[in-house]
Amino acid sequence: MGRVAAVVNWEEVNKLGKSKTRFGWFDVIDDIEVTKALLEKVEAFGKEKGMDHIEGPLGFSNLDKVGVLTEGFDQLSTMISWYSKPYYKEHFEKLGLSVEKEYQESVFSMLHVDPAPYIRASKMIKERYDLKIINFSKSSEIMPYIDEMFQLFNTTYEKLQSFVAITQEQIDYIKRKHIGFINPEYIKFVIDKNNKMIAFTIVMPNFAKALQKANGKLLPFGWWHLLQAKKHSKEVVFYLIGILPEYQNKGITAIIFDEYYKVFKAKNIETCIRTPELEENHAMHNLWKNFNPEINKRRCTFSKVI
Repeated sequence: MGRVAAVVNWEEVNKLGKSKTRFGWFDVIDDIEVTKALLEKVEAFGKEKGMDHIEGPLGFSNLDKVGVLTEGFDQLSTMISWYSKPYYKEHFEKLGLSVEKEYQESVFSMLHVDPAPYIRASKMIKERYDLKIINFSKSSEIMPYIDEMFQLFNTTYEKLQSFVAITQEQIDYIKRKHIGFINPEYIKFVIDKNNKMIAFTIVMPNFAKALQKANGKLLPFGWWHLLQAKKHSKEVVFYLIGILPEYQNKGITAIIFDEYYKVFKAKNIETCIRTPELEENHAMHNLWKNFNPEINKRRCTFSKVI
């Protein structure tokens, strides 16, 4: 009938002055009594642990999926976001939960991007700050940089509400399970003259349609659909981007976009998809303004005092 997972997030107790139980992986039929029963279990768990709020759907960390859709129900989700029917939002509202955090997703076309401004800016910024880009052709070349990349990720996003730092255990898991899925040429690092990483970006092929064809199974032919998407997808998903605070607003993204344009042009990429970004994250939104992005989905988390 329905299922839900919950985890107490002590990090939010320290940051926001609220003690919250997160719930996620929320999956329910269109029956408000089922939703009520699931949320009552979450509330009971939170009270048992001394929490004063519940919030969700949320994953364990900022690398996990987040929120229920409020707009864009006709859009195909990416593999790193949850799809939900309109009744999820309606159930939460009827049961007294209120919107806690809002997110937006968007798409933009690569077909009409003028690379000239980014080429000029990239050259100038690299010279001004003595920076260089690191490109990769093999997944094995990326591994020595992963720990430093996630340290930078933690520094970049630590001031956002509900941010949870990535642990070493999670980093090790990502190394084992996920890096091999990403085209090595879709990972970019920017380093300074002392070889310190000051920015990174991870882009992935859009695997959504391939996952539909695979129907949740790698065998007998699911692996083939995923491999074809990795090699030939005309859509890419901007998964993560991080820039040290002291380098933000200094045009570092011009270096990154200049490099990606070369790769995307060679692979005939037509569409870029942005994953959920907090509405309050204006610095992130400003990175994309010159690409004329179109917001195609909105989502939010819901919370309740218990």
